[in-house]
Amino acid sequence: MSVYTEKFLVIGPMNPIVAVLGGDIKLSCFLSPVMNAENMELRWFRSNFSEAVFIYENQREQKEKQMLQYKGRTSLVRDFLTQGEASVRIDKVRASDNGLYTCFFRSGDFHEDATLEVKVAGVGSDPQVYIDGPEEDGIRMVCMASGWFPKPLVKWKDPSREKFLAFSESYAQDAEGLFSVAASLVVRDSSVRNVTCSILNPILGQEKVKAIFIPEPFFPQVSPWMPTFVVSLTILMLLSLGAGYFLKKEHSTKVQEWKNQEDLQQKKGEDKKDLELARKEADELQRELKWRKEQFETWSVTLDPQSAHSNLALSQENMSMSRKDNCEDLTDDSCSVLGTKGITSGRCYWEVEVRDGDTNEWAVGVCREDVNRDGWFKESPEKGFWVVGNFSDGFCACNNPDTLLTLRQIPCQVGVFLDYDGGDVSFYMTDGSHIFSFSQVSFSGTLFPYFMIMSGTPCLTICYMGLNLHYSPLAPGLCPHKDLSLSGSPYDGSVWSFRLPKVKDFEAKIL
Repeated sequence: MSVYTEKFLVIGPMNPIVAVLGGDIKLSCFLSPVMNAENMELRWFRSNFSEAVFIYENQREQKEKQMLQYKGRTSLVRDFLTQGEASVRIDKVRASDNGLYTCFFRSGDFHEDATLEVKVAGVGSDPQVYIDGPEEDGIRMVCMASGWFPKPLVKWKDPSREKFLAFSESYAQDAEGLFSVAASLVVRDSSVRNVTCSILNPILGQEKVKAIFIPEPFFPQVSPWMPTFVVSLTILMLLSLGAGYFLKKEHSTKVQEWKNQEDLQQKKGEDKKDLELARKEADELQRELKWRKEQFETWSVTLDPQSAHSNLALSQENMSMSRKDNCEDLTDDSCSVLGTKGITSGRCYWEVEVRDGDTNEWAVGVCREDVNRDGWFKESPEKGFWVVGNFSDGFCACNNPDTLLTLRQIPCQVGVFLDYDGGDVSFYMTDGSHIFSFSQVSFSGTLFPYFMIMSGTPCLTICYMGLNLHYSPLAPGLCPHKDLSLSGSPYDGSVWSFRLPKVKDFEAKIL
């Protein structure tokens, strides 16, 4: 029997929680809107739901389902349960406590969760520095420390505070996960008398330093006859070089000319191969994109004003969206709108042009009809969103956590390919480059095209798919819908006039 419960959102801390080894931490989450959580099921777990750190159910702690490593170290902070805030306290922090956590709230049939990150940090022993002995033309110094977490940073410095760049280091972890380090440095400058070794915790910014004095007798001694030998050897070498110079000059000149010609021919050949390879790759990408378009139905998309956020401005034809000029830039409020037509089967695709997308936050994709788009929300497949976009951390696919994508450039036009029956949503750039795919998805219900602007002033425009223009991937500075100057209406069946930068004017009729 299903019980109706009020829906809510679980919100965790935005920044990682720093925990000191041996100390204690609180993992806090709260409900929005505010409601009483005393009768809810609360759970904090690691990567899997069964890896329970703490469970609160039926108004009491459920210790029998708790992971062994957290038994006796956790407790619930009940002070603000009636106000929708719950915290679990972890005592005697260990290195194994480092990583991601999920706080989970359930009320009746409804549940939500949020992700938290804990960064454990610990400062270990003071560095121990000693002279290991002579090596080649210098002295080998060794610096050792243990009990640090995470992996510490090692620096060697001389009295002038200049860093030694060339040194070696090795790390090891003990049974508790703590790091020990051994770093070695060869000092070859006999004028250096003092050397310091510093060990730094990168999270806490705490540093421990140890200095050592190098006595002069430790440096290798130079024999008294060595300078005379060096001078004599230098003179002999100069005489030998002078005698052979004139004999080899003409031969060396000819050899150099021949080598220059050979290098030039080789470079021309390599440049030709690179150009042919680039053309071949571009043609293959275009064939792949063309094949996809032949296999997928062109989906006519217009924006639904009824689903648009109040801070969005839609064009008269409902084909373009941007933020209103007078709205505040609220980073915690995602401004989104859906397409008017839903999708329940088959294969279809559409294309979206993005203006000023490289410096602003935006996203495109598909979502279920029943998703929650009110206030602050986070897109992910678990919540019914299959989306890619540009955010403060870079261009990524919206997962939990996000999948950061490495692209040659932020796309100015994105093709969205939805295979409803095959359970796949794929994104491509106009040159045929694959951006990302959500695969093996089991869709249910109606899906709608999804468009979102988070911050800045980007403009998202649905490309008119009836106009078939060829776009060459070897002209990366040209975006088909960004660099076109149009005259004529896209809906009257007339002839359009176009102007491309540095290209002769031409006309095209809508297909």
